[in-house]
Amino acid sequence: MRLNEIDYDDSVPIDGYGPGFFRVGGTRIDGPIAVFPTGVKTWGGFADTETILAQADKIDVVFIGTGAEIAHLPAAFRDVFDNAGVGVEPMASPAACRTYNVLLSEGRRVAVALIPV
Repeated sequence: MRLNEIDYDDSVPIDGYGPGFFRVGGTRIDGPIAVFPTGVKTWGGFADTETILAQADKIDVVFIGTGAEIAHLPAAFRDVFDNAGVGVEPMASPAACRTYNVLLSEGRRVAVALIPV
């Protein structure tokens, strides 16, 4: 089997996660976060759409990590992104981290907003 090293260019991948935290670019960050190819911001959860919308012109889809288990997104939250033309895909936070990293390595215009496990 041949393994290739992943090249993220100048983008910031998610290195790991654990109870209540994420590790991004080697730095531990506690609590919910939003990760964009250009960096990390704290995220206020479903009440905070502005953190993500501020990057809407740079992303096509945002993965929403809903914690340890997948959960439905509030309709009002989803509507904000539908109106802005940004795709939203809910999944468990571990799956959202992995999916973000894979698509980021392909040069895709993605973001992820994560609630810790």
